[in-house]
Amino acid sequence: MSGAEFVPLSLSPLIIGCLAAVACALPGNFLILRRQALIGDAISHVVLPGIVVAFLFAGTISATAMMLGAAAAALLAVAMIEGIRRFGRIEPGAAMGVVFTTMFAGGVLLLELSDTSGVHLDVEHALYGNLESLIWLDATGWASLFDPTALAGLPPELFRIALVLGLIVILLALFWRPLAISTFDEGFAATLGLPVSTISLGLVIISALAAVAAFDAVGSIIVIAMFICPPAAARLMTNRLGMQVAWSVLFALASAVAGFVLAGYGPLWIGGTNSVSAAGMIATVSGVILAVTALAGPERRRVT
Repeated sequence: MSGAEFVPLSLSPLIIGCLAAVACALPGNFLILRRQALIGDAISHVVLPGIVVAFLFAGTISATAMMLGAAAAALLAVAMIEGIRRFGRIEPGAAMGVVFTTMFAGGVLLLELSDTSGVHLDVEHALYGNLESLIWLDATGWASLFDPTALAGLPPELFRIALVLGLIVILLALFWRPLAISTFDEGFAATLGLPVSTISLGLVIISALAAVAAFDAVGSIIVIAMFICPPAAARLMTNRLGMQVAWSVLFALASAVAGFVLAGYGPLWIGGTNSVSAAGMIATVSGVILAVTALAGPERRRVT
């Protein structure tokens, strides 16, 4: 593919996929270390009814409405999980499983019962996203990267996920020490006077932000994969938190780039005629990376 074709057709979805993968992987590291990986899975499911309800109220796909609806759904899910755990006296994992499957199913039903024919919001969109369709029609080649008129036509999803990723990086940098301490030893963090519950809630909130920002572009499948696979693979490579985060970013970027390329060209290389889902292939590649590190990662025995 020439530059004149690559820039408008592939550059923006590739960048969006990379940004979404990194935005999910960063908080995913702390969820993995806290043994709360299921929260990342739950968040990617529970935001769906919030997004659908926000759409029904706003009448259009609005980034602000989507964020508010998803945040409300995430808070409702946390309250429901805690209520079920306390009053039902069942383990947190079971409570999470009940809540996120119920809320996701409710979101799917709302999608099917609602009139979403005028916008790209349906069940398939919720699962797989629309990464391949986020093309840059105003671009004519690499020179468009320096053309203000062409840059104004970039997909809005690119700016949205870039903004959220920047916010996540800033928050992690500002609260790195208390987050790290509370992640490894909540009791010690409490004795230092750190607000352990607030820190945990903050981690859930930034995870929800990442999930919502990535949801519209890549759907729930890649969100789940990127919360879990790159951080888990990184944990098998090192026992140092800083290096784990760096490895997770590397694995997230590798999954996004390799998955996007394989989705578009892989079937052609083996004699096929149609491309496959980019989000699905990115998730598959991230799973393969995790499998490789589970077999050959230097810290696999220590983690086990």
